[in-house]
Amino acid sequence: MPLPPRTKPRRPAAKPFAPRRPAKAPPAEPRLILFNKPFDVLTQFSDGEGRATLKDYIDIPGIYPAGRLDRDSEGLLLLTNDGQLQARIADPKHKLAKTYWVQVEGEPSDEQLQRLRDGVELNDGMTLPAQARALDEPDLWPRNPPVRFRKSVPTHWLELVIKEGRNRQVRRMTAAVGLPTLRLVRVRIGDWTLEGLDQGCWREVPARL
Repeated sequence: MPLPPRTKPRRPAAKPFAPRRPAKAPPAEPRLILFNKPFDVLTQFSDGEGRATLKDYIDIPGIYPAGRLDRDSEGLLLLTNDGQLQARIADPKHKLAKTYWVQVEGEPSDEQLQRLRDGVELNDGMTLPAQARALDEPDLWPRNPPVRFRKSVPTHWLELVIKEGRNRQVRRMTAAVGLPTLRLVRVRIGDWTLEGLDQGCWREVPARL
């Protein structure tokens, strides 16, 4: 009697190939950098025109400025890799006080200082009240290039504290009261200061507001 044909055991159907998803990298630890920005440096890390940028001074990947500081201004700039912290620092709605030392052309009168304190009418509206006072000449690094003075016009220093972030606001405020700004240095943002930080240098501090 003939034997039945041999059959191979049926293999289970292969499951469709599903590539493994790469494990998500843990979020980077928040970092906060204090930088003393020199005059004529852009507050960005690249520039197509060959101008000086933050990259010339800071080699830390993944951080970006929390707010801005004009190219022709100096002093404290904060940088972070944390979006929430960046927003808390830069967003005017949080009203984080910023302190500036301002060299102006002319001698400030009590009336001019009071106008700064009360708020100044600019082309984009009235500014919030500011703190303003005359300041003895501070002990600062020399600016490069030096400020151009008019020998016939005296210069004086002011300390101005504002809680807004309009474009070139301090310069426009002093000009509006008849005191053109010659040199502008930001020395404090909230509780962070330039103290002990040389021009062009940076240091890391705890990333908290």
